[in-house]
Amino acid sequence: MSGASREALASARERLDALADNTSVDAAKLAEDLAAVTALLDREVSLRRVLTDPAQAGEAKSQLAQRLLGSQVGGECADLVSGMVRSRWSRSRDLVDAIEELASGAEFIAAERAGVLDDVEDELFRFGRIVASSSELRAALTDKVANRSAKAALVRELLGGRANPVTERLVVRLVAQPRGRSLEAGLNALSKLAADRRDRVVAVVTSAVPMSDVQKQRLGDALAKLYGRRVHLNLDIDPEILGGVQVRIGDEVINGSIADRLAEADRRMAG
Repeated sequence: MSGASREALASARERLDALADNTSVDAAKLAEDLAAVTALLDREVSLRRVLTDPAQAGEAKSQLAQRLLGSQVGGECADLVSGMVRSRWSRSRDLVDAIEELASGAEFIAAERAGVLDDVEDELFRFGRIVASSSELRAALTDKVANRSAKAALVRELLGGRANPVTERLVVRLVAQPRGRSLEAGLNALSKLAADRRDRVVAVVTSAVPMSDVQKQRLGDALAKLYGRRVHLNLDIDPEILGGVQVRIGDEVINGSIADRLAEADRRMAG
């Protein structure tokens, strides 16, 4: 997003955080309602264009959203979306993307309240690795002509009872309504949102053998010092890496001796 849409999304995130402070708000139900609104506006192109038309008064668009959604979703969701359509959006699709992000954010709020946010992060990463290792599974979950309900049922069969319900709901929504994204891109976006919830970055660490708890702690501390934020480590094993580790944070990849690279970074920072 750029320009007006970025500012509008930032305001919407603040409103969601304000709702999160109210423990009487059912975050999981809010996420479900926001996901339903996402699906509606993704289908109804003309409606989302009306709700983002800069020529229309913000209050008029807000009242329209309330009339359309008031009897279909909970009050918190209707109020949140009504507030969002008052804002200016650079593209009509940006509004839908923002509502979808808030739906995922509400799920992470539910996980955080339950003390399972770390588990959800790890499960999303592991599911991505399972999909990457099975071309047949990936094909089944990304088949554009396959029935959405069938793909959702497959996810529930794979994750039901084995993963947190928040993880299951997030993945089901992703495969049922990819909205033009690859499965990998969608899972990566979810991982980033979960990390942002705790003001930290995600590092995918690949090593030839499992790392000890001491090694993980040292690596996490060193990366946190380098990036100035807490770092969540997603650990993967690849026997083809003959020595050392590979660390990927966003588009940056650190290969070879992580100790040497981090020591060099520390020297640059100290200088």
